[in-house]
Amino acid sequence: MRFVVLTILLIAAALPVLKADGPLRGSAPRQTLKDAFKGDFVVGAALSQRVFSEEDARGAALVKAQFNTISPENALKWQSVHPRPDTYDFSVADRFVGFGEKNQMVIIGHNLVWHYQTPDWVFQDAKGGAADRATLLERMRDHIHTVVGRYKGRIKGWDVVNEALNADGTLRQSPWFKIIGEDYIAKAFEFAHEADPGAELYYNDYSLEGEAKRKGAIRLIAKLKAQGLSITGVGLQGHSTLDLPSLEDEDATISAFAKLGVKVMITEFDVDVLPGAAAHRGADINTKIDLQDKLDPYRGGLPEPLQVDLAGRYSALFRVFLKHRDVLTRVTFWGVTDRDSWLNNWPVRGRTNYPLLFDRNYKPKLALDAVIQAAE
Repeated sequence: MRFVVLTILLIAAALPVLKADGPLRGSAPRQTLKDAFKGDFVVGAALSQRVFSEEDARGAALVKAQFNTISPENALKWQSVHPRPDTYDFSVADRFVGFGEKNQMVIIGHNLVWHYQTPDWVFQDAKGGAADRATLLERMRDHIHTVVGRYKGRIKGWDVVNEALNADGTLRQSPWFKIIGEDYIAKAFEFAHEADPGAELYYNDYSLEGEAKRKGAIRLIAKLKAQGLSITGVGLQGHSTLDLPSLEDEDATISAFAKLGVKVMITEFDVDVLPGAAAHRGADINTKIDLQDKLDPYRGGLPEPLQVDLAGRYSALFRVFLKHRDVLTRVTFWGVTDRDSWLNNWPVRGRTNYPLLFDRNYKPKLALDAVIQAAE
């Protein structure tokens, strides 16, 4: 009986976001995402190589129809374009950029400086020990100038530094920090601006809705601006759950960064519907948890009450985003369909998650209709 009552409450809570004359789940929505939010902000997706190479033809078609901005999942990360000291490989990255240009999309570069997916050699000397400050700074400069310079005038904005903060707002003790020092972030923005003075430059991180981490990011961005560095905006990754962050925290976070005079973007948006597997619901890819049945309860499909709940959650968040349309310039989903979401394998490898607006068969979910109706 408790389950029945809970189900009714969940459905009732979400129903107001769906108009009586709105489309049913699985039917064609009345607008595409890019058209629904035209004049508000661009709407995009992070693309895997299979999508932008059009090997996944259905995924590519969905992107062309629905989105007007794209980010790469991995194609522009250090390990992909600069795997060895004397080797740059732009074959995959060029296809990503070409896909965006061919389809007249806003192209975002992700990312230049991060502690993950950066080869070990970057931080080492010839003997395998830690490189010195001057060597690592020169490697950073060469990498940024080469990568950003190649796409000068073609990629609109770059995630220059990614995930440099701890949950308490202090700077993460990454190899960049340990070898170069705190000013590695300033140097990265300096080098990126040198390479393409016309590009937008962003700081990107997860869980900035948490008060301590948000305050740390505000201090960081204010300091960079005080030094006269070019920093255009902040990316709130937007990895959410059905109840976190609260709408109040989301609203307050966007407002706080807007007061700094920078643009705000939602850069890696999804809504995790599975039970929490870790005490901290962040996005640290180093978190790994063994697969258990209780952590993967919806292998046969997401129950209808949760489909409704997901739709309500997406609608509510988009209404917050629309409130800030004057400073919020982009909303990018991390993936195109549920089948290619990173949440199927993080933090528990092999789970079946349902965090996006399109299902594993490329069909629109109730959540898509709710998001589009939020714009009306």
